[in-house]
Amino acid sequence: MQNEPIPTGIKADRIGRNLVIHWKDEHISKYPFWLLRYACPCAECRGGHDKMSSQPPQDIFDLEPEDNARTQIKTVEPVGTYALGFEWEDGHSAGIYNWRYLRLLCPCSECRGK
Repeated sequence: MQNEPIPTGIKADRIGRNLVIHWKDEHISKYPFWLLRYACPCAECRGGHDKMSSQPPQDIFDLEPEDNARTQIKTVEPVGTYALGFEWEDGHSAGIYNWRYLRLLCPCSECRGK
């Protein structure tokens, strides 16, 4: 993985319920919506400012998927040139997912093996 991951394409697939990011190093990450929500980096979802981290929790990949308003993306918006912000169908919109965080969250077997 490169030091500063840079996306070259981003698509929210609402039918497949995945966010697909093409990276400059030609890697493709496919994030289930539920995984993005479970990994929300905001203070509310992490349980307070003292539990926030620049890395996703590693046990996130062991959780059971949900399919409900909490895990359905309503909108995806860029945050400057460094991140994405999501509004979820349940109204939550506090998390800012920077490129490094998203790349560390990639669920593919190649990335999980690192």
